[in-house]
Amino acid sequence: MIEAPVHPLRRLWRRAPRYRGRVVMGTVWAVLNQVFDILPELLIGVAIDVVVREEGSFVGQWTGIDDREAQLFVLAGVTAVVWLLESLTEYLAQRSWRTLSQALQHDLRMDAYGHVQELELAWFEDREAGRLLTVLNDDVNQLERFLDVGALQIIQTATSVVAVGAVFLVISPLLALLAFLPIPVIVGGSLLFQRRLEPRYAKVREQAGRLGGLIGGNLGGIATIKAFGAERRESLRVEAASDAYAEANRAAITLSAAFVPIIRVAILCGFMVTLVVGGHLTLNGTLEVGMYSVLVFMTQRLLWPLTRLGETLDLYQRGTASLRRILDLIDAPISVRPGARELPPAADGERGRAVSFDAVEFVYRDGDGSVRTRVLDGLELEVRSGETHAIVGPTGAGKSTVVKLLLRLYDAEGGTVAIDGVPVGELSFESLRGAIGYVGQDTFLFDGSVADNLRYGMPDATDEQLRAAAEAAEAHEFVAALPHGYDTPVGERGVRLSGGQRQRLTIARALVRDPAILVLDEATSAVDNETEAAIQRSLLRISRERTTIVIAHRLSTIRHADRIHVLDGGRVAEAGTHDELLALRGRYAALWAVQTGEVAQADAALD
Repeated sequence: MIEAPVHPLRRLWRRAPRYRGRVVMGTVWAVLNQVFDILPELLIGVAIDVVVREEGSFVGQWTGIDDREAQLFVLAGVTAVVWLLESLTEYLAQRSWRTLSQALQHDLRMDAYGHVQELELAWFEDREAGRLLTVLNDDVNQLERFLDVGALQIIQTATSVVAVGAVFLVISPLLALLAFLPIPVIVGGSLLFQRRLEPRYAKVREQAGRLGGLIGGNLGGIATIKAFGAERRESLRVEAASDAYAEANRAAITLSAAFVPIIRVAILCGFMVTLVVGGHLTLNGTLEVGMYSVLVFMTQRLLWPLTRLGETLDLYQRGTASLRRILDLIDAPISVRPGARELPPAADGERGRAVSFDAVEFVYRDGDGSVRTRVLDGLELEVRSGETHAIVGPTGAGKSTVVKLLLRLYDAEGGTVAIDGVPVGELSFESLRGAIGYVGQDTFLFDGSVADNLRYGMPDATDEQLRAAAEAAEAHEFVAALPHGYDTPVGERGVRLSGGQRQRLTIARALVRDPAILVLDEATSAVDNETEAAIQRSLLRISRERTTIVIAHRLSTIRHADRIHVLDGGRVAEAGTHDELLALRGRYAALWAVQTGEVAQADAALD
């Protein structure tokens, strides 16, 4: 049996117990404010009663004052107190709900963002960054608007119906029955509109996510768009996505806009009944003139606020659609969780750590869990502490996957990945990743200064440590030449630096941590030959005594590795030193021949 989905507001109530007291207090202030807001209509009727009835007015009977002018002064004083209380409770209600909405939207955004950071890398492969931005920003703001305005309106409207209904029942049960006849129509219409609006607003949020994803992707690839002269084509794509978003909104607006006119017809019927029937009872002496006035005013007080249900319903549907997306994101399961163990102290005299892959299996899967690509098939690989090992192979052989499994960006589906004999799945992320300095093939710098980026993995690093790491990565010379040296802003994603400069800074960033294991995934892919040679010289120095794993496409960069592993078919096909592998005349020798042949051809062409 399939369980019915839990309403988003119920899910929010369950997961935010610390806000329940604030919700209750905000509701109390809102109810009191609506009660004080209704009292002036009663006081108008009482004032008319004082003027029309020469003696025996309600105020006279209540206070014992016979002079009608004195009664009016008493009534004026009561009115002033009511207005002051109404103003005070309105302030408290508005402040309660607005501060609640701000606090809740902040916590939800941070919960969602924090949860996203804990999700495994595979989760992001089937999702666009722009859609996630829409959830974390636009959807959270939609919920804030509902809590800011819509929730308060719902409470006040419900309070108005109850309070006014009580007044009607006390004064005239017959008119209460007649005046409330339109309410079932209004409520039924509201529920009907709600059911029909829900899928439309769900589509609005979906289209908003698509639009945000497209714009975010285009901004990230603006250089490629310009290089291919695709500005017009991308503008048309964005225009089509924006039109789809606008059309989804129009479909929702067309339906929600029809709500108020229909409600007005029901309100007209209720008002006419009170006006005619109540007037008839007053003319017959059955109903006092003052009470008749109260009921006429109260009919408007009862029914007119219901016209705001259209706006409130609009906010409600947008808010709940957004809340559902936020909570679905927060509830996304985390499959890669940290262990509890810490790496044992390194052996005396040892600076590096041993790394091993024992019969490791791994496949990339689609969002539905089906196998997309089998990458590793019983991989056996051992890196002894303090040695430099290289991993090479054709594209798609699984070289970068080996690194991702070591960092636990993914979990192996079979076999064991271990550091110093401890399976990485048993280690805390702080212990595991704190022992590894990673330099990826995609250089990424954060918007900030050079020093900020170098300190990213070690916030308390000294200036001397930054300089030492920069010198080791052959970066100090160009950094010192920048306008503000290490305090020079690099721009978003390091846009103010060249590709080679960014690459060297990422190497320096990894070295600042002085890691036991240094992982270089195509770390020299974006540098020129001269810089590559300089980095190779520095790597020979910095890799001493520390374990170094190098993923390389350029075989010239790993000739001096202690051992080279050639991946093919998800396994290590060949392993040995550079000279040993050339002597085998196998896969490595073939790759070497291709690369050295390309170099020779290029030199011949230049000659």
